[in-house]
Amino acid sequence: MGLFNKKASALESLQNAIETRRTIYSLDKEISISDKEVENIIEHAIKHVPSSFNSQSTRIVLLLEEKHDKFWDITKQALKNTMGHDRNFQPTSDKIDNFKHSHGTILYYEDEAVVEGLQNQMPNYAENFAIWSNQTNAMHQFAIWTALSTEGIGASLQHYNPLVDVAVAEAFDIPTSWKLVAQMPFGNIREDAGDKAFHDVNERFLVRK
Repeated sequence: MGLFNKKASALESLQNAIETRRTIYSLDKEISISDKEVENIIEHAIKHVPSSFNSQSTRIVLLLEEKHDKFWDITKQALKNTMGHDRNFQPTSDKIDNFKHSHGTILYYEDEAVVEGLQNQMPNYAENFAIWSNQTNAMHQFAIWTALSTEGIGASLQHYNPLVDVAVAEAFDIPTSWKLVAQMPFGNIREDAGDKAFHDVNERFLVRK
């Protein structure tokens, strides 16, 4: 009975973590854990999240303090260069400033050298490796996002690539084979997410016997 209860508790904890992970836009500059603990969360995901053919192609960059601020300054400038003097730029500027008002940013990359190496080794699967690479990256995103949530830390997932890719690579000395996939600002939660609407599970899940 003790083992059963332990398994049930572990499942409940996992499901609760999945359920409570939400997209949080209103974040604080402070966090409830140390930066080292954030590093440990990321390192654990990098080590244990699965990948196709054990390719381990995901790469991650953690930006803190002035590096975090610099990323969002780069992003704002890139958007401003694209939009020019558009009178509607202010809402975009405010949105970027809101992301900057968080503790740090996690950059998710895929190493294209690894993907291309697998494509060359197994040409029959060549078209699939890019797909599988993105799936691996998504699993890292979810694992880290959920782990942060268990510590009361909010986050959101952003995609300003490829607009910022070159400037970010130069600013943070990113290897040329790394392709930016997503950005995740994180911090303590200033404002909870609202209610979430769910489509009928029965329309999205089938069981066949």
